Amino acid sequence: MNLHANIFGQGAPFLILHGFLGMGDNWKTLGKKIAIEGFEVHLLDQRNHGRSFHSDDFSYDLMVQDLKEYCEAHDLKKVNLLGHSMGGKTAMLFASKYSELMDNLIVADIGPKHYPLHHQDILDGLASLDFETLKSRGEVDQELSAYVSDVGVRMFLLKNLYWVDKGVLGLRMHLDALIKNASEIGVALPENKGFDGNTLFLKGEKSNYILTDDLVRIRKQFPNLIIKEISNSGHWLHAENPDKFLSEVLEFVKN
Repeated sequence: MNLHANIFGQGAPFLILHGFLGMGDNWKTLGKKIAIEGFEVHLLDQRNHGRSFHSDDFSYDLMVQDLKEYCEAHDLKKVNLLGHSMGGKTAMLFASKYSELMDNLIVADIGPKHYPLHHQDILDGLASLDFETLKSRGEVDQELSAYVSDVGVRMFLLKNLYWVDKGVLGLRMHLDALIKNASEIGVALPENKGFDGNTLFLKGEKSNYILTDDLVRIRKQFPNLIIKEISNSGHWLHAENPDKFLSEVLEFVKN
């Protein structure tokens, strides 16, 4: 079962992995700008997200295997791989297992450590949606607002809405599997596996996902490392300061 992806541009392969509850489409604007700079950009949907296949099984090992099979199916060698949040963990583990397929690794606002579960309100809100009674985007937003107060987060989540049938809304993600396996999102990656190729870590200035204390472990696992902070941004650094994010990414992959 192959992952769904939007592909555009020509040049060296540049793969982008979204975060939990996201999809490749979240990266369309940035992806097109990267493509203009001479890359073949692949905006992937990871399993149980976007238009990719649904499975009751969900873990980083499986997402890495999906990515390996995707690279084989598209005959991709020496990829630039960018992952945000959950996608960043997939990218780190992929690079540590299949370094021979890697050119550059870019990790956006996540470390290899364990993170406690912190999406429960969002998952509860999504689970509460009754599409037999909710018939418009506005109604879904209203329902979700009881669980998720942040408008930006709700807009991000509502990208998953689509018309399953005439007059019937649904979510593209496999919500049941994501709820069942929610604890998998925060698991720590193996400490004995790393990647010694070119690596860029980008952290949001206002984000607490990568702390000063985390840097010892990160440097040990990714010794050929550059760390850059994206100003005026939190965990959604690529959306909150896209110009700075893009310039750091392009400077890194072009040098």
